[in-house]
Amino acid sequence: MAKKSAARKASIERQTRETRVKASVDLDGQGRYRVSTGIGFLDHMLEQLSRHSLIDLTVEAKGDLHIDFHHTTEDSALAIGEAVSKALGARAGIRRFGSATVPMDETCSRVSLDASNRPYLAWRVNFSRPKLGEMDTELFKEWFQAFAQSAGLTLHVETLYGDNNHHIVESCFKALARALRQAIEIDPRSAHSVPSTKGVL
Repeated sequence: MAKKSAARKASIERQTRETRVKASVDLDGQGRYRVSTGIGFLDHMLEQLSRHSLIDLTVEAKGDLHIDFHHTTEDSALAIGEAVSKALGARAGIRRFGSATVPMDETCSRVSLDASNRPYLAWRVNFSRPKLGEMDTELFKEWFQAFAQSAGLTLHVETLYGDNNHHIVESCFKALARALRQAIEIDPRSAHSVPSTKGVL
């Protein structure tokens, strides 16, 4: 009988004077989500991340939204990323690399990532408007930066072309989800070894 793999789940609670965030992930889930950050557009993007990565995601964030959305946006990414990293453990057996190109109407975005435990963000995304609803478009880079940092990802995000700012952001999150799904999937040909010649990630 095949040995049952350990559950890849983790929960994180992050609390500062500015925010309190609880995040839980199941890397081998079905894309179920329960998200509440107080920022409608960010909730929508996190739901896309969960649904298209098949990571079950629960996020509850309370932050100083009366000031602006910056702290809540960044700290939610830090908490989710930390939960992902904790759930990955030693990162043994994962495929490690992932890449996805996602079209959305007139827009097309690409994400390539390495779950290397070496955080880095390359961001090639431009917006034509300063806000989407009440959310500053500059905050999306902050979210991806914080997520890459705490999840331990080398993360390259690029919008190849596009006009609609909503489509640009959403295609980036969906491409991240699909690339992440590839990278954290267990490789049956190497299910118990770390995918690095160093023997550690």
